[in-house]
Amino acid sequence: MAIIRVKNLLIRTYIGFNEDELRNKQDVVINMTIKADVDNAIANDDVENSYNYKTITKKVIVLVQEGKFKMLENLTRQILDLILKNPQVEWAKVEVDKPHALRFAESVSIELEAYREGIS
Repeated sequence: MAIIRVKNLLIRTYIGFNEDELRNKQDVVINMTIKADVDNAIANDDVENSYNYKTITKKVIVLVQEGKFKMLENLTRQILDLILKNPQVEWAKVEVDKPHALRFAESVSIELEAYREGIS
């Protein structure tokens, strides 16, 4: 098993429910931690059996850029569910930050984690 981290993925999306947030895209910062089975890839130095973090990152970018989300919780859960679809993934954790969401804070974030269905 390997722990794969994608750090500080910066994407613009519609996030929020205020009138201004519904009209204008905002930045979100995404951090993903993924526990995936890459033992066969390591043993054989084989790219085909490795977990392709570039592919999942591209899928996350499309999901976030093309979506509209009222709540960070929903956006975070959708990203987590997307990651967990891959049978190589045992567990994942996703944190989504919304910079400048509060007046005196750098950002607000939501972090969710889950095991793929059938694994505990």
